[in-house]
Amino acid sequence: INTDLMVENTHFNNKLISANDLGWKSVIVNYSDLISSGCDKNLGINIGLVLPPSTKWEWVKELYMGINQALDCYGGSILGGDCSKGEKKIISICAFGSQGKLKFRRYACEPDEVLLTSGIHGLSKLGFLIQSGAFNNEDLNLSSKLIKDAITAFSRPKIRCELQEIIQKTCVKNKKNIIGCTDTSDGLFQGALDLANESKCCAIIDYSKIPKHRDWPEGEDWDEYYFYGGEDYQLIFSLPREWADNLLNQAEVYEIGYFKEGHPSVKVINCENEIYSQNKLFSHF
Repeated sequence: INTDLMVENTHFNNKLISANDLGWKSVIVNYSDLISSGCDKNLGINIGLVLPPSTKWEWVKELYMGINQALDCYGGSILGGDCSKGEKKIISICAFGSQGKLKFRRYACEPDEVLLTSGIHGLSKLGFLIQSGAFNNEDLNLSSKLIKDAITAFSRPKIRCELQEIIQKTCVKNKKNIIGCTDTSDGLFQGALDLANESKCCAIIDYSKIPKHRDWPEGEDWDEYYFYGGEDYQLIFSLPREWADNLLNQAEVYEIGYFKEGHPSVKVINCENEIYSQNKLFSHF
C-alpha cells in the first residue's frame, strides 16, 4: 500500500502541466513506490480529490482521463475515493499492489554488491525548468530531442514494471529473497543515501559509469540537476556480482558503482565537481 500527494503550487500548477498529464503522473508516483518495494502486480487506486469550487469541469474530466490512461498502461482500476472542497487542488492517491516473491527493501544492500539503476536521471528536473521558464533555451543551445525528452520525463514519466520479474529470473545460485532497492523520486543521490543509511554501509557511485542523455551538457549545474533533481522514478538497487552480470546481459539496466563496508554515506568517484551538498537534497517543503 502506498500514498502520495500532489498539491497545487507545490507539485504542479496549470502553467507547468496539463490536467491530463497530471492525472497520469499522480498514478505513476504511487506505482513507482510499489515497484521499488517488489510488487509484481498493480491492483488499483483510491482517489482523494480536493478542488476549489471555481474548478472547471473540463479540468476534472482531463485529470481522470490521464489517470485512466496510466491504469490502462500499468494495470489496476479505480477502486473508490472521496471528493471535497478546498482552497487548493490536491490529489491524494492510495495505491495497492501485490508483493512478489522477491522483496525489494532499502535495508537489504550488502558490502561488495554492485549498485545499479534502471535509467537516466536529471531529465525531469530539466523538463520542470523548461516548463517553468527558468531559463532561455537560446542561451543554452539545447537540442530539440533533449528538450522533448526532458518535458516528457517531467510531464509523462514512465516506470519499469517488468524489472521485478527479470531480476527474479536472472538470479543465479543465490538464496536471497530480499534485495536492496528504492526509487529515485527524490533524486539519484538521495536514493543512494537512503539505501546506505538503511543498510548501514557506504555507497560508491562511479561518475564515469552513470548513463546520460546523449545531448546532456557538461558542467557543475548539470551535475546538480542529474544527482539532485528528483522525480525521475527510476530504480536504484544492489545485487551480488554474478547476479548483476546476468541481469546486465538481459535487461536495460546500468552498473553505476558498488557498496562497501563503512559509515553510511554516498561517495562519488571519478568526478571533477564536488557532488555532495546537504542543502541540495530534494525537500518536500
